[in-house]
Parts: sequence; C-alpha cells; structure tokens
Amino acid sequence: MPFRSGRYKFIIFTPLNNQAKFNVQNCTCLHFAIATNNFALIPIMSTLITIETSTPVCSCALSRDGEILINKENYEGRSHASLVGLFVSEIMEYVRKQHIQVDAIAVSRGPGSYTGLRIGVSEAKGLSYGLDIPLIAISTAHVMASMMKEKADENTLLCPMIDARRMEVYATFFDKSLKVIRTTSADIVERGSYNDMLDKQQIIFFGNGAEKCRSVITHPNALFFDGIYPLASAMVPLAETSFTEKSFVDVAYFEPFYLKEFVATIPRNKVINVKS
Repeated sequence: MPFRSGRYKFIIFTPLNNQAKFNVQNCTCLHFAIATNNFALIPIMSTLITIETSTPVCSCALSRDGEILINKENYEGRSHASLVGLFVSEIMEYVRKQHIQVDAIAVSRGPGSYTGLRIGVSEAKGLSYGLDIPLIAISTAHVMASMMKEKADENTLLCPMIDARRMEVYATFFDKSLKVIRTTSADIVERGSYNDMLDKQQIIFFGNGAEKCRSVITHPNALFFDGIYPLASAMVPLAETSFTEKSFVDVAYFEPFYLKEFVATIPRNKVINVKS
C-alpha cells in the first residue's frame, strides 16, 4: 500500500469475539493484520510555532494538524523586537494551559529586512534550544509565492518582490507548482526590466517591493497585486512538509538569508562636524 513518508499511528481492526488472538502485543497479530490488510495507517501531524518578521508585518502562529490555533499579526511595522516576544509569550501560555507538546519551530529565513530577520531568527533559535525541538527555516519568497499560486495558470509566473530600498528589490520567479524558475537576486528595477520573460508569458508581481515598480514595469503581460505580505499562518503548509521530511537546520550555526550585507548609515541631522 503506497503512502507518504512521515509519522503514522498503526491501528489494527480486531474482531470483538477474538480479542486475545489479535492482541497488539502479539507479533502474530501484527503479521496477520498486515497480511489481511486488516489495519489502518493514520497520519500523525505536527504541532508547530511559525514566526515571520522579514517585512514590516510581524506575525506568529500556532498550528496543530495543519489547523491554525492561534494567529497573531501586526501591520504597523518597525515594532518587531517587542511584538514577536509578546506574540510568542501568548502562544506559550496557551500551550501550557492546554498541555500541548510543540514539535518544532519554523521561521522565515529571508531575504528581507536585516533587523527583522535577526529578531525573528533569534526568537526562533531561543525557542528551539529552550524546548529542545527542531528548527525549520522557510524561504520568505516561497511563503509569498504559496499565497498567490491560485492566482496563476500554467503559463503564468509568480514574482514575489521584497523591498530593498530605493528602486532595488529582492525578486524570485516561480511557476504555478512553486518550482523556482529564477533564484532570488537583488535587482535594480528600471524600464525594460524582465522584458525577456514578459515577452513569453504573464508575470504576477506582488509584495512590498512590487508597489514601487508598477509605474516602471509597464509591459502588458505584467500584473500587479497589492497588500501581499509573508505571514506566519501561510508558512504552516510549507513547515508541515519540512517537518515530515525532517528538513531541519542546525540551531547553533543557522543564519538568515540576508542576500546583501547590512550597511549602517547615519542620518544627516545626526552628523557632527568636527573642527580640527
């Protein structure tokens, strides 16, 4: 009988009048159940905490068996350091009260905001280490593409764009099945950008980096959707798959995918002129 790899409960169907013969402790029972197809494999899903802080939206979620139990989101931006700790505290309080065992922590790995990624990854690492459970890292672009795949047809590409300041974006191209067509790169968007691909098919651009590109990318095959941000709740199906496949990262050595090194700048009104 074909089935996906993962964790399963093995349930044996036993006749009411012959419980002893089919005692689960008995190896004969196990062999008989398999030989007669008198059993069922029930998938055991996982309980996950997902954390997303790569863009101005901060979000955390608790899921079990793929169902969202708690979902916390804030769209105000720039408060991730305080918000993510508050969201996680609320989730952990619920976990303790409900006697829930968390199986893994999943975090968005980037690309995205340097500060936001560090905040989210630090929180995820602390939880993973403290609870002694695996850490899962999910591509931010992959999360965004999964949120939009129903908008695409077989001949349409998905391009999540994450703002990288000025006219630069972190852009990745996926097909409808979420296969990567072009890996993530930092692109400076100008007139004519992506025309080689747009001449062949429609492309859906979305994300907080796409908004500023609408007036520059004017090809008739370019479609734009507003208000699409990566969310912890949208990470759940991808994290479930990673958990089933045991695709974990090393808590000690994992670093976010920044794509570009952080460059600190000093605001002009903070510059101090030093006279010699």
